[in-house]
Amino acid sequence: MNTLLNNIRGCEVCKEHLPLGPRPVVQLSEFSKIIIIGQAPGRRVHETGIPWNDASGKKLREWMHVDEATFYDPVFFSILPMGFCYPGKGISGDLPPRPECAPLWHPEVFKYFKSEPLILLIGQYAQRYYLKKDFKGSLTETVKNYQGFLPKYFPLPHPSPRNQNWVKINPWFMKEAIPELQKRVHLAMYTEAPLNSLNIFK
Repeated sequence: MNTLLNNIRGCEVCKEHLPLGPRPVVQLSEFSKIIIIGQAPGRRVHETGIPWNDASGKKLREWMHVDEATFYDPVFFSILPMGFCYPGKGISGDLPPRPECAPLWHPEVFKYFKSEPLILLIGQYAQRYYLKKDFKGSLTETVKNYQGFLPKYFPLPHPSPRNQNWVKINPWFMKEAIPELQKRVHLAMYTEAPLNSLNIFK
């Protein structure tokens, strides 16, 4: 895994499309209990090189009920975005993640995991890519049907401050989905059995 991680961090496949140049931001361990698959690093994350080192990361940790030390421990969490580098600014927010990263690197990463981790699919780019025909047509419907993707996947909206209005108009998310998310995260972190062999909360 260390060799693969170094190869990813040295990747320049799409450098001509990156306004600030390549700086892949990932966190990986073959022993991780949970994989977070989000969109792509924002500008602040690009500058620091620390994944989810922004307001979105703070909100995500609140949703999961984990502290920073746990979050940045790769034994617990691997962080594998759809695009590894900051894609630049668009008309309304950041541009979509570069399409080269996931098909090039994700299959290689998944070969190394020692167990079957819980996979958090954050945002519709990750959900469309991994759920394929099971994607429910919109992020809202996909997240609302999170139970149907367990125990392997847990789809989530992006925890960006931009999306807090979505949380307000979908009160079921904080009432139902977040408690289940916290249960699943805790279960994944502190059990030795492969998560896909368990069906405790379903």
